[in-house]
Amino acid sequence: MAQIPDPRLGQLADVVHAKKVTPAAVRVVDVPGTGAALLGNLRQDDALLAVLDGWSGTRDPAADLETLKLELLVADRDHVERRLERVAKQAKSGDAKLRVEVAELEQILGHLDGGGTLADWERELPPELDPLTTKPLLAVENGSGGIDATLEAELAEMSDEEAAEFRDGESALGAITQRLFDVLDLVTFFTAGEKETRAWTLRRGSSALDAANAIHSDIARGFIRCEVIRWDDLVAAGSHAEAARRGKQTLEGKAYEVQDGDVLNIRFNV
Repeated sequence: MAQIPDPRLGQLADVVHAKKVTPAAVRVVDVPGTGAALLGNLRQDDALLAVLDGWSGTRDPAADLETLKLELLVADRDHVERRLERVAKQAKSGDAKLRVEVAELEQILGHLDGGGTLADWERELPPELDPLTTKPLLAVENGSGGIDATLEAELAEMSDEEAAEFRDGESALGAITQRLFDVLDLVTFFTAGEKETRAWTLRRGSSALDAANAIHSDIARGFIRCEVIRWDDLVAAGSHAEAARRGKQTLEGKAYEVQDGDVLNIRFNV
């Protein structure tokens, strides 16, 4: 679990005198090696992070990245073929929906065998495929051309203040986490209370109802309305009550599009 650094969170926590502060985080799953079976475990993930060997002197990071991309293509092609075989057997029952999927999968397989990729397939893909080649791929070189993972491991054992003395800028982990945040096109919203002040992430364009569900499914189920204050307006006002008095708080419904930096207080009843 990698915390997403955000200086706004501490400012909000100070304003509401929060007893607990919880940053947003990215969960990274380490899959050793590649191959169709291992890569298939990544189909439910949101993005792929490839760490390339640039330190041993025995590898070519650029060539390794191209090899990985080829393995992703092959894994997707095999995945489509296996699903086609399975659905074709099921379609013998006469199910019209399955026959339509068989025809579509045959077209997709032909597209792949013709040198195309699932990323450049012009129509919507069947949701069951969960292709690897359409996911954001972020490459990081461990070596002189990228990050020094050995140094970062040593600095991780120090306090933030001590580590900062050895760094020229932010930590590599913070930089990578921010890059993941960017390629996933996320926004951060906050919940700010004395008990806990917390940062949450959502895909850009998500609604207040999506935000409620991210916090807890019961909150989404009983959603009534959402009180919204911009984070900097809350900091400037010094309290929720003062921000509301200044007219900086709005009441929004389920369809409200959450903006980066919104502080949400969701009213619900279950």
